[in-house]
Formats: sequence, C-alpha cells, structure tokens
Amino acid sequence: MSDQNQPVAQDQRKGLSEEELQELVAASDSGSRNPAGSVGLLIATVALVWSCFQVLLASPIVYYVLPSDLINNSRQFHLAFAMFLAFMAYPALKSSPRHHIPIQDWVLALFGAFIALYGFFFYQKIVDNGGLADHTDKWFALAGIIVLFEAARRALGPAMAIVASVFLLYVFFGSSPWVPEVIRWKGASLQKAMSHMWITSEGVFGIALGVSTKFVFLFVLFGALLDKAGAGNYFIKMAFGALGHLKGGPAKAAVVGSAATGLISGSSIANVVTTGTFTIPLMKRVGFSSEQAGSVEVASSVNGQIMPPVMGAAAFLMVEYVGISYVDVITHAFLPAVISYIALVYIVHLEAVKRNMPTIGHKTVSTLRTVLGMFFFFAGFAVLCYGIQYPIGWIVALVPDGASWVLAALVFLAYLALLKLASTADDLHPDDPNAKDITLPEISEIYKTGLYYLLPIVVLVYFLMIEQKSPGLSAFWATALLFVILLTQRPIKAVFRGESETFEAFKAGVNDLVHGMIDGARNMIGIGLATATAGVIVGTVTLTGIGQVMADLVEFVSGGNLILMLIFVGILSLVLGMGLPTTANYIVVSSLMAGVVVELGAQSGLIVPLIAVHLFVFYFGIMADVTPPVGLASFAAAAVSGGDAIKTGFTAFFYSLRTVALPFVFIFNTDLLLIDVTLTQGILVFIVSTIAILVFTAGTMGYFVTKSRIYESIALVLISFVLFRPDFFMNQIQPPFETVGPAQFVQTVGEAPAGTEIRLVISGPDFDTGSNAETRILINPGSESGGEARLTALGLTTLDEDGVLKLEEPFPGTPYFEQLGNFDFYGDEPVIITQAQVKADQLPKELIFIPGLLLLALVYMLQRARAGRATREEGAMA
Repeated sequence: MSDQNQPVAQDQRKGLSEEELQELVAASDSGSRNPAGSVGLLIATVALVWSCFQVLLASPIVYYVLPSDLINNSRQFHLAFAMFLAFMAYPALKSSPRHHIPIQDWVLALFGAFIALYGFFFYQKIVDNGGLADHTDKWFALAGIIVLFEAARRALGPAMAIVASVFLLYVFFGSSPWVPEVIRWKGASLQKAMSHMWITSEGVFGIALGVSTKFVFLFVLFGALLDKAGAGNYFIKMAFGALGHLKGGPAKAAVVGSAATGLISGSSIANVVTTGTFTIPLMKRVGFSSEQAGSVEVASSVNGQIMPPVMGAAAFLMVEYVGISYVDVITHAFLPAVISYIALVYIVHLEAVKRNMPTIGHKTVSTLRTVLGMFFFFAGFAVLCYGIQYPIGWIVALVPDGASWVLAALVFLAYLALLKLASTADDLHPDDPNAKDITLPEISEIYKTGLYYLLPIVVLVYFLMIEQKSPGLSAFWATALLFVILLTQRPIKAVFRGESETFEAFKAGVNDLVHGMIDGARNMIGIGLATATAGVIVGTVTLTGIGQVMADLVEFVSGGNLILMLIFVGILSLVLGMGLPTTANYIVVSSLMAGVVVELGAQSGLIVPLIAVHLFVFYFGIMADVTPPVGLASFAAAAVSGGDAIKTGFTAFFYSLRTVALPFVFIFNTDLLLIDVTLTQGILVFIVSTIAILVFTAGTMGYFVTKSRIYESIALVLISFVLFRPDFFMNQIQPPFETVGPAQFVQTVGEAPAGTEIRLVISGPDFDTGSNAETRILINPGSESGGEARLTALGLTTLDEDGVLKLEEPFPGTPYFEQLGNFDFYGDEPVIITQAQVKADQLPKELIFIPGLLLLALVYMLQRARAGRATREEGAMA
C-alpha cells in the first residue's frame, strides 16, 4: 500500500523556525550582524565592491582596468576586505549588539583593513630593506597578526585562533627548556618572525591566501549567484520529482538534491539548511527518526565538497600544493565522489526496506527505469560538455578572428530558446513540507523550467576541462553568463508570456544580482580569514622545520607502519577539524603530514602519489563537519529536525563510513583516482568499485537481500576488500617484482622496454644526522641505447665496486636531485643501491574479481532463499 497519509510512527519533535535557521547559517557563514540604515548600506556596499574587484581581477581585461600595483597586491586587498567585513558582520560576543556596531569594532575594522594593506602602502620602504621587516614594521606586523586572530575568532570560532597562536608561540619559545627536546628548535627574534609571517609571502600572504584570492572567491560567488537565480530550488524539485515516489524517496531525493546543490555550494552548513528545510520534514513523515533524517542530510551535504566540478576551497589549494592542474584534481576526485553518493543512496534504500517505510503519493514507479533515466541524464550532460568542443572547433576554423563573438551569440540564442521553453510553464516556488497533502512534482512538467541553469555549468566545465583555462578565468566566464541570466531571465520570460511589467521584472533581476554578489562576498569572509590564519601555521612549518620533526615523531609513533600512520593522520584531521574549518584543517594537516606519508610509503615499498595523500587529508577534513562533539553540519541538521545533535552526529558518521574507508582504499589502489588507467580500465574500475562500495555498505548496514547474519556481514566486507584491492591478493600469488642483483642492474636497465617500471632501494648516510637512512624511488628508463645512457638521461650515475653498486649525487634539475637530497653523498660511507626490482610478468589482477563475485553470488543466494522462506511463512500465517 502506498499512501502519504498512512500512519507511521512519526517523530514529532520540531526544529527551529525558518528565521532561526537563516540566523544559524548567517552566524556560521556570513555574519549574524545585519544593521539597518546607512551602516547596513555601507556593509552591503563594501561587500558589493569586494565582489566587483574580484570579478575584475579574474577577467581578461584586468590589466586594462586595474593599476598594476593593485593587481600585484591583490592578496593584501583581499584580506583587507575580509578583515573589515569580519568586524562589521561578526559580533565579538554572544551578548554583543546585533543591530548596531560598537565604536571598538569600527576601530578594529579600519585598523584591520589598514594593516592588511601595510605592504601596499609601504611597498617601497620594504623593498629598500631587502624585502624584510625593520624595527617599525615588526610592531605593525605583530598588531596585524593579533587583529587577524581576533577576526578569525569571531568568524570561525576560537579553535582556529588558538591553534595558530600555539604555532606562533612555538616560533618564539621553541628553544625554551620546557619544550620537549624532540621538537625543540633554536627560536627566532620578533623581527625575523614578523618579517616571515607578515612581510614576505611565506606566512599570512602565502599560497593559501593567494588561492583564496585567485580562485575560491569566484567559485563561491558563482554558487551564490546560481542559487539566487533559483537553481538550488530547481535541483531539489527535480530530485523529488525523480525519486520522491520510491521507498524512502524523500531521503533518496535529499541525497541527489544535496549532491546537485553541492556542485555549486562549498558550504556544508548552508547546504544542510538549504535542502534540509524541505527534505528533513518529509523524511520524518515516511518514518525516519529526527536523528536519521538529519544524518542523511548531513552525510549528503558534507559530501558536496568532494563533488566536482565545484569542490570545496581546499581543492583549489591542491592545485598549488601538489603542482597539478585543477582538471587533474577533479579527474582524480571524480570516481570516489560518485561512488560515495551511490553508496549513500543505497544506505537510505536499505533503511527504508528494513523498516518497510511507506511511499509518498500513489504513483507507481519502476526503480530500474528511474535509475536508468538518471544515468542517461548525467551521461547526456557529460557528453554535451565534452562534445561541444567539436562544433566550437569548426566555428573557430571558419571565423578565427570573430569566433568569440559568434560563440557568445550562439550561447545567448541557446539561452533565449531555453527561456522560451521555461516560459511555457509556471515558475517554481518552494513547497511546504509540512502541508497535509504532499503533491510531488512531475518531471515531465518541471524539467523545462530550469534547463537554462545548466548553461553556466556547461560553460564552466567546458573552459575547465576542454579549453583547460585557469579555474579563475573559467569561473569568470560562467559568472559573467550568470550576470546575464540574473538580469534578463525575469523580463524575457515576462515578454514571452505577454506580460506588461517587464521593467519591474528587470528591477527584480538587478536586485537579485546585487544581493547575490553581496551574499557571495559575505560567504567569503570566513574562507579569506581561514586561509590567512592558516598561513601563520604554514609559515611556522617553513621557518622552524617542525614538519621534518613531526615526520620523525609520527614515524616513531607508527613504528614505520603505513596503515598506522594513515590512521594517525586521519585522527589528527578529525581532532583539528573539531574547531577548524575544512580549508584550514586541510592546510594544516597537509603541510605537516603529506610529505611524511609519501616518504614513509616509499620506505615501505609503496609509491604513494602526492595527490592521493592530499585527497586523503581532504576527505578526513570534511568528515570533521560531521563528527561529534562539534560537527557543525550535524548541529545545523539537528536544528532543522529537532533531533539530538550528538546522536545526529554519530548516526551521520556511521552513514559516512564509506567516506572514511575510501581514502584508505585509494592510497593503496590508485586506479580509483584514475591514475595511469586507460578508458577501458577506467570503465571497469567504475563498475567494480561501484559494486564494491555497495557490498561494503550492505556489510556495514547488516542488511542485503534480508537481514544479514554476522558471518554474512563479515563475508560482504571481505568481498568489498577483494574488489577494491585485487592487487593485494594477486601479489600473494605472484610477486609483482623480480629482484635484480647489483652486478646485473645496468644491463637490466639497458635491456628493459622503454618506460618499464623499476624500483630502487637506496641506503646511505642521512645528510642531517649521519645515521643510515633508506628510501625507495621509481624510475622509468627511456629509449636511449644502453643502460648507462638511460641512467644518465635520468640524472643518475652508478659505480660498481666489489659487488657494491654506489650511487653518485643526481644531476641538479632532475627529479631525483630533490628526491634524494636527504642523503650525504660526500660522507665517509657511500650511498648505495641495495636492491633493484623490475616489474615482473604477472597475471591480470582483475582475475581476482571472479572468486570475489562468486562469493557475493553465494551470499545473495543464501539470503534470497531465507527471505523467500520468511515470505512463505508470513503468507501461511496470514
């Protein structure tokens, strides 16, 4: 029976009102102070000017519009805007006034903006000092850091400021006798420290703030404008139209709607409140408890940050830290994000089946047809984004000089055509989830109302993925199209509908655009301050060398075991994330730990790509938004659902176990990150990893076809491991490498096919300590003639003496010069190659899938038979 009015044991606890929820989001994302009158107008104007400045900065005409001094000091201006607005928008204390700004906040706002621009105002003086701070500069820099910490405390909570303060104190007092000897360092003078932190680009004004200035702002603004245009509501309605009729439909729609909203929103909390106000009451209506409904929303909203093409701000930092393009980052992040969402839909499905939840409405829908429909929609969208390059190429070939104008005209014509289609249906308005009767939207009626919202996303993906432009420029063109949409969608629809109030519609569009730009700027206050404050932590790492000390410490604690090390890094991310926003958490943990994991992996014989480690840290960073006792997204969801925040957090963490497991998988199996895989391999990896994550989900949920017995749950988790890590089992059957003795090494390199993977184990005296150190490197010889020539081309020179293969210092400028820089090549003891391993002929690891899938079929048949018996017994009793 399928009826929305069917009685269900419903949780009647009420959440916060809409006004209170908006206050919650404001307090977290954009500042809870909103004074009226001229002061409110000033705050709005500054936010609007900041958005305009950032849009110009990303535009192709920036060098014609803005003076070069301003462009070169854009990081300082970015921070000045953030500091000024932080003191204007965020009250100092809970008891501080919300509707007017105290005089001390005016002083702090103006001083904060001035001190952020100190390097701009006194540029020549600093240059004359050799780019370092003098006696006066150090005091201004210290004042600047104190004011920055206070701004961060207001916008981000006390944890960020406390962690940064601890690192700063370590800079000054790291040489004190009460500091543990293992992390003691020589210390720095106030002048040296402040010069490093505030005057140079090593500290506050470093890479993190640069990424926030160049890339992140435009993407946050893009999301704010797309939401203001109405795309968020459209995505949610489409998700409910497609999935709302299924068992557990509201929860499935919440997952898909949050994934779509997550494409354009980088904020977990805003995502929870935006989609949760509609989805959570409906989930409760069909039988989910308050905590479960909140948890589903949290798990899906938080994962929005890992969903390409618009990932969380930390993804843009990876571009700089890892040294790869944004296209590569989102390529590597794509598969784990997609299968993570598929697993979440399955979790929701299992919860609904276990409880035999009712459906909403009377419509009978085929689950298979729904799944295939969604697959073809997303596949079609991907094909459109990829295939559009061919007609564009033809146009560029036909009219090379005027191609830009022709393409702009064609995009506008496509926009007009889609607007004409949208005008044939009524505009979408948010529904009341608490209404007595719920009428779910019909896809066939509503799909046309918002197809034009996909145009800016197509433009963004095209410039990012096909043209491979910078993230900033790609976001600029997508945002420019959104400007056009916001200004014209209402009046053009009015014309198509034959309505007369086109000017009023245009005014409403202008209002939407201005408010969207103000919202975008206010949403950036916290991110700007987070990246600036995290710069102090990064500056401490570069100034003191604490990174290497931490590496040694963690290696000692983990006993050189890579799994223990990864668990340690994950726990560190979760602990720091209890108070730090995702971006700052990622900066801190990756600065301290990313290199350590790569190095320890090399010592363990595992070549771990740097991007895999950074994604590992990123995943655990976003998990901190979920994890009790201070998972902010869980608190936001509990506020909507009326449930217990801690219980919501624990349930959300349980639902997010796949997000905890996946990073461990892709560290050891980089196929999941689509690293060095062909198209065919990529498709196979996608299919098998999807099955694996679903099987893992069934195992951890204790339900597959029917309720699992304990040994079946264990078997399902084991099967998922087999499917995720076939190489582990194949390596036990056939070793992946053949060991080559030192005498045969050069000959083997010469005879190996070009590009063959050869692993070297190298040991020798450590440059700093003199003690023996060991590491592993991977070489891929070229096509030169002879082993010595191939090694020389790689920058390596060997010398065979009495059966010992000595290694000379690599040539400067080669990858191995940096990689082996920790060895002392001129000490008494030589650096030697102790072992060389050549990739062996091994059976395809995919063969391991066969026993794994056979075991899965066995569990399925056992449960199917048991479920059939239970159904027959129930029928007999009836």
